[in-house]
Amino acid sequence: MSLMLKLSTVLVATTLIASAEFNLENYVKKDLIKNPDIKVNGVELLEKRDTNASKDWKAYMFLMDLKIKGKDGKFPETVFVNDKAGLVSMSLYNLKTHKQVGADFRPDVSNDYYNDAHLIAGKKDAKHKLVVFSDPKCPFCQQNVPTIYKAVKENPDTFALYYYHMPLARIHPVSVILTRVMEVLQKQGKFDEAMKMYTLNIPIGEKDPKKVLAAVKKDLNIDITQAQIDAEEIKKAIKNDKDKATRVMLKGTPTVYIDGKYDPEVTSYKKFIKK
Repeated sequence: MSLMLKLSTVLVATTLIASAEFNLENYVKKDLIKNPDIKVNGVELLEKRDTNASKDWKAYMFLMDLKIKGKDGKFPETVFVNDKAGLVSMSLYNLKTHKQVGADFRPDVSNDYYNDAHLIAGKKDAKHKLVVFSDPKCPFCQQNVPTIYKAVKENPDTFALYYYHMPLARIHPVSVILTRVMEVLQKQGKFDEAMKMYTLNIPIGEKDPKKVLAAVKKDLNIDITQAQIDAEEIKKAIKNDKDKATRVMLKGTPTVYIDGKYDPEVTSYKKFIKK
């Protein structure tokens, strides 16, 4: 069981908590985390945003740095604060729209997400910057990410595409290996070959690197060794991508950003393509 799943059992269940003056770190330490076995190492505010549902309610998106059973981890969370009324809520529901407020909230990506190591298509000085977090075995990623990649290659002056690996190991174990293969190819500048991992026909539960690499060789004619995917720089790069995903509170794949803003539609980039 992941740390995230364990954490869900220790969050405060109450919906509203009176607060005369909201202090995020105090709130987390005193009101949100009630389990004495969990240590709060620190709290980082990622972004404070208007909810657009009410001028009195603000959304606080933040990371909790926690130690759980000896393991350190960073966990994203959002709370809603009404300073005027002295109220804090873990969720808000809009009775007019019948939707949860802030369901699509994600922190904006910062400029450090736009770096050469993650640029796989388009020109870095293109008009629009796309950031994509993806898993090659995610069905929704397979439907959208290769199409985004193709569109960027066809419109290099319009788009720059920055790609981040986010293998969903619990539901697609094979992606742990495939993302390493992709990272090896990306470091070699072989972006077209890296994107072929989206087409590889292999069971999502396969965990044997030898079988995965054999399938990559047989089906795609791409020769990658286990030593290459086990290199520390490759493992470090994947970890860095996961850390970047945590900082934007990623909840699934594909996650797409356009010019720093989260795109819940995934396909909004198309409006910038000239007919």
